[in-house]
Amino acid sequence: MQRRKFIQSSLAATTVAVNPALAHEKYQAQKEVYEWREYEMRFGADQGQLENYFKTALIPALNKLGVKTVGVFKEWRPSDPAKFYLLTPYASFESYISINTKLKSDADYIKNSSAYNSLPADKPLYDRFTSSLMTAFEGWPALTLPSGASRVFELRTYEAANEDALRRKIKMFHDGEFPIFTRAKLNPVFFGEVIAGDRMPRLTYMLTCSSMEERDKGWSAFVADAAWKKLVGDPQYANTISKISNTFLAPTANSQV
Repeated sequence: MQRRKFIQSSLAATTVAVNPALAHEKYQAQKEVYEWREYEMRFGADQGQLENYFKTALIPALNKLGVKTVGVFKEWRPSDPAKFYLLTPYASFESYISINTKLKSDADYIKNSSAYNSLPADKPLYDRFTSSLMTAFEGWPALTLPSGASRVFELRTYEAANEDALRRKIKMFHDGEFPIFTRAKLNPVFFGEVIAGDRMPRLTYMLTCSSMEERDKGWSAFVADAAWKKLVGDPQYANTISKISNTFLAPTANSQV
C-alpha cells in the first residue's frame, strides 16, 4: 500500500512539474478518456428533436451514472446541413465501458429516449454520427471547465505522418506549450491523443476564449512568445505534423462545458 501511494504521489508531482499552471485540486495521475461525436443533420431535419434528446435523456442519464459534465456544441457559423458535437469525459477507459453498458438498461434513459427512438425510419435526424476516443495527455489529465458566459471554442486536430511523429508532437506540448497557452490566454479545455477513430495517427485539443477577437490576439501572442520560438526551432520537433484543421464552435443551451 505504501509503495502504491508513493507511485501515485510521484506521478502527480511529475505532472505538476510539467504543467505548473494546473497545480490545483483537480490534478490527478489518472488520465481521463474522451468520446467525441459529430452529428451531421439531414437537410430539413428538426434540430430541436436532437437537442431535446440530449437535454432530457442522454445528458441526465450520463450525469446520474457519474459523468459530471457533458459538452454539446454547434458550429460558430452554421453550415447546411447543420452539425452538432458531443463531448463526454470519462474518468477512465473502464468507466467508459461500465457507464455505456449501464446506459443500455437504465429505465429512466429508456423512457426519456422514447420520442427520439420513435422517429420514423424514413425521416431520420441524421444519417450517422462519427465517434472517436481519446486519452488525455499526461500533462493535462482532466478537462478544464471554462469561466464566463460568452464563449467561442476552437477544436484543433493535428494529423501526423506516423506514430513517432505524433509522439514527438505530444512531447512538444509537455516540454513547454502548456504554459504558453496560459500566457496567451488561449484557455485549454482538454488535450487528447486519439486512440480510435479516423485519420490516424492524430491528436485533438480544445481551446476557448471570450470572443473571436480574443482568440486572434491569443494566437498572435502565442507565436510571438520566446518560449514558443525556442521550441519550434528545436530539431527534435521538426516534421511532426502533416495537417492541421480547426473548427469553431459555440455551446448549446444545454451544454455543461
